[in-house]
Amino acid sequence: MDHGLRGTRIGAHTVFGGFDGELEPRVSYLFRCEHNHETTVTFSAEAELPDTWGCRVCGASATRIADDKPVDLGVSDAAAPRTHWDMLLERRSLEELEELLEERLNFLRERRATALADMRANS
Repeated sequence: MDHGLRGTRIGAHTVFGGFDGELEPRVSYLFRCEHNHETTVTFSAEAELPDTWGCRVCGASATRIADDKPVDLGVSDAAAPRTHWDMLLERRSLEELEELLEERLNFLRERRATALADMRANS
């Protein structure tokens, strides 16, 4: 019976012995988010570099820093991202939204009144 793995810990070392190969060359890049959090990410020297990376601190989009300046993303101010409100206004008018809001508020008020009545009846 082969007991080659007895007494070993997971992750301690490989069963096949040491690693004798060479690692690919690596390069580290700095990314900075709008909150001035800095994130360093290491890539293979041959990898295609992204211009943005998720901030490890707050999750915002961080821009790659080259020569102490953010990389130009080629995005103009005119192409600002659309908000949820912008997309909502594309589908509905303000009158429709006000009507939907009133319907929803009435539903919530009725549900609250029912819950209060049930609580009073059970106490």
